[in-house]
Amino acid sequence: MNLARRKIYIGKIPAILWGQSCEKICIYIHGQYGNKEEAELFSKIVCKHGWQVISVDLPEHGERVYEKDKFNPLNVVAELKSLMNFIKNRWSKISLYATSIGAYFSILAYKNDKIYSCLFVSPILDMKKLILDMMSYANVTATQLEQCKIIKTDFGQILSWEYFKYVLDNPIEKWDLPTEILYGKKDEMVKIDTIIKFASNFNCSVTICNEAEHWFHTEKQLRYLKIWILEKFCKDKNFS
Repeated sequence: MNLARRKIYIGKIPAILWGQSCEKICIYIHGQYGNKEEAELFSKIVCKHGWQVISVDLPEHGERVYEKDKFNPLNVVAELKSLMNFIKNRWSKISLYATSIGAYFSILAYKNDKIYSCLFVSPILDMKKLILDMMSYANVTATQLEQCKIIKTDFGQILSWEYFKYVLDNPIEKWDLPTEILYGKKDEMVKIDTIIKFASNFNCSVTICNEAEHWFHTEKQLRYLKIWILEKFCKDKNFS
């Protein structure tokens, strides 16, 4: 059976609604360089178990690649809250699936919402540390960043004082939602210590895939991911 999919707009945000109409919805939030279409893998699994999925293009991604200087917490968090308001009026049970920086944005946006279950894949959970590490690699001090406002690094990332200031002013201090985390042991962006600390502070469960990096993309890694989704989200241990 083909997976039902319907393109919609939530305000000006392009989105895809996956699966047949039902009372349960899972919000899918992609990471950097992702898009709403990548939710197909996840949707093919969970829609068979009585869920719908809604995925969106975040600023500067997918249909919105033309946008500039919008992929930051200030803009994204506001959009995710708008998305939640849209969903609350239409579905009775809400879950969340987020990858990488999408998990960070989701925590900021949804910390006070009622969400049935959350799945985070390779989540960025300590943005302050990540930015400080990038500043160190680029030999940039906080004072220099404050003075210059924007600094382009040799390794492709852009350092922004406005972004860094937001992170400093909005530390993650609350996350009371039932959460499962999948982490690749070979992840060079997020350290295992950060994952364990977050899980301990907020009572999350962690699964470690020994053969995966930050981005799950090989056939073996994707099979591991699919089995994890089935077990943790669908509560189904049968996978063929």
